[in-house]
Amino acid sequence: MTISDLTEREIIARIERQLPPAPDWLLVGIGDDAAIVEPERNRVEVLTVDAVVEGVHFDRAFVPPDAIGHRALAVNLSDIAAMGAAPRLALLSFALPPALPLDDFDGIVAGIVTLAGRHRVQVVGGNLTRTTGPLVIDITVAGTVKRRQALTRSGARPGDEVYVSGAIGAAAAGLLLLHETRTGRGANDSELSSTSESCVDRYLRPTPRVRLGTLLARNRAATACMDLSDGLSDALHQVADASGVGISIVADALPIDAATRAVFAAHQLDPIGEAVSGGDDYELLVAVRPRLRRRLAAATRHGGTPLTRIGVCTDDRAVTIRPTADAAAEPLGRRAFAHFR
Repeated sequence: MTISDLTEREIIARIERQLPPAPDWLLVGIGDDAAIVEPERNRVEVLTVDAVVEGVHFDRAFVPPDAIGHRALAVNLSDIAAMGAAPRLALLSFALPPALPLDDFDGIVAGIVTLAGRHRVQVVGGNLTRTTGPLVIDITVAGTVKRRQALTRSGARPGDEVYVSGAIGAAAAGLLLLHETRTGRGANDSELSSTSESCVDRYLRPTPRVRLGTLLARNRAATACMDLSDGLSDALHQVADASGVGISIVADALPIDAATRAVFAAHQLDPIGEAVSGGDDYELLVAVRPRLRRRLAAATRHGGTPLTRIGVCTDDRAVTIRPTADAAAEPLGRRAFAHFR
């Protein structure tokens, strides 16, 4: 069966069957013209929206349905995390090709619902439409944060230390491997085959750093924050531009795990260059005053994700990279995923 075999109401019912019971603060949910929610006291709303488009953000030839749904929500949760907010609710909008198999649709919804449940996000409504073009999933997420705790990109100052959460580059390595699977040009290196699974999983099912973001905000440990959905290089330039500072990072300090290095090395690619420019990691770039290191340590300890110091904010407005801490700095180009060319 495909989407064309069901009515809109029947498709909505398939979504509702996967959702948990509505919380008390959801006064009117799915089934009316709009949702009605009770606001949280003493907190401001943080809103974000992202669309993922087949052929632009994912390829159904090698991305399973549940991973499509997971990624569609993860990109929004990562934005909420970068603002230091706790996600609360989601609105789902689907543009569905008539030939989309119902099993695939159910899998996409399952991926969304599973990740939403992990972060206590309630699906409160949305929209369905038919399309003669590619599959499109457009998700809006709302979260909340105390007014004085919200994180932005614009608070960094010269002398602030720059950190990145988790590890970078794995998602880009995983995407490279998945493209090879589709084209039949996979590498035969035995070491690569033993490490590739973790990189592929990092691309298919990234982990948005929601808890770390909320703790950075609650502890007031960060002066600026941004997620790495479009890559570290892009995030560095965006934070530098918004804050009116330069940023200098050290290549040797970048957290690139052994599996990621092995994949890039097997393809004769520079691990540093690929990790800096690759996107889809959904890690956080964080600027921190040196005097706030203890607050940062507390957030890291309870946030479940390590933070690695990779550089410092500077006065000169340039974004640079040094091979090692005592080497000469070189300009770091602004490389990122381009939605429009």
